[in-house]
Amino acid sequence: MDFAPLVERKAERFRELEAAIAAPDFYSNPKKATEMMREHTRVKELLEQWEAYRKAQIELKENEELAKAPDAELAEMAAAEIPHLEERIREAERQIQLNLLPPDENEERDAIIEIRAGTGGDEAALFAADLYRMYGRYAESHGLKIEQLETSASELGGLREVIFKVSGDGVFRQMRYESGVHRVQRVPATEAQGRIHTSTATVAVLPEAEEVDLELKADEIRIEVCRAGGPGGQGVNTTDSAVQVLHIPTGMIVRCQDGRSQQKNKEKALAILRSRLLEKRQSEEAEKYAANRKSQIGTGSRGEKIRTYNFPQNRVTDHRIEFTLYNLERFIEGDLDQMIGELQARDMEERVRNWEG
Repeated sequence: MDFAPLVERKAERFRELEAAIAAPDFYSNPKKATEMMREHTRVKELLEQWEAYRKAQIELKENEELAKAPDAELAEMAAAEIPHLEERIREAERQIQLNLLPPDENEERDAIIEIRAGTGGDEAALFAADLYRMYGRYAESHGLKIEQLETSASELGGLREVIFKVSGDGVFRQMRYESGVHRVQRVPATEAQGRIHTSTATVAVLPEAEEVDLELKADEIRIEVCRAGGPGGQGVNTTDSAVQVLHIPTGMIVRCQDGRSQQKNKEKALAILRSRLLEKRQSEEAEKYAANRKSQIGTGSRGEKIRTYNFPQNRVTDHRIEFTLYNLERFIEGDLDQMIGELQARDMEERVRNWEG
């Protein structure tokens, strides 16, 4: 495929962005300025890849000529370099093609992640806690920030539910593939017979919605304040800090009681509600053309069993791409990079095929 005309249009766009960023009133619209800065970064990266691609092509041509030289030693050295240059060109072509794809509007957003214990009773709640800790350690190792929004603990130290926000660079792009049903196979600590049990937990990864994305009208929400209950410490249990928000048009209810401040709990509840409504709206829009999609890797259906964690075999398998790693001990400690990288690569390959087709 001849990328030159497409890259030239991107180069023209880059010049437009450079001029816009230099304008005195560039930050008068903060949301638009942020979007343009992100586009500027993407286009700059594409143009750098294009230069590297052209340089590799020139080097390949030179080495092909040198491989025919009468000097045997020089010809041998040049010929040995050719496969490496061909691989560089193939990789550059793939990266250029990926960067020419229209970006997902959610990729650079922060994420709100909801984990809930599924089938399996106490063991499911313990597994939900393991997943929460796993994502926390992954976030920490990548310089991401976690803010706990709401929790509901079980009696044995597990979690019936936890909702938290992950902030940082390109969070949703990294975490989006975690949505779905996670299944664990292991011998619970409470199992006297040594039998392997199967339990599940569900994960939902939502792009964080901003106020400009969704306007919550006063007459469409009902906010109620009540006494916090359940685990959470004496400070929580003795104040009327719990907040419940009802979105009347959809019937969605969000309750937050983790913090001692009623105002903070209200802000957290509204943030969760906005993100759920944004996901609902985007899911409805996606369904309109879902029949034309060849891949569902990136959609993260909550009802889909996406991954199995088999402790006796030290194995973790992602069923969407049939990819298995035998490093479950490290994986559950937050070493998710290889799995996430494989999911991103497969999803991008499908997007390229859809784009070409």
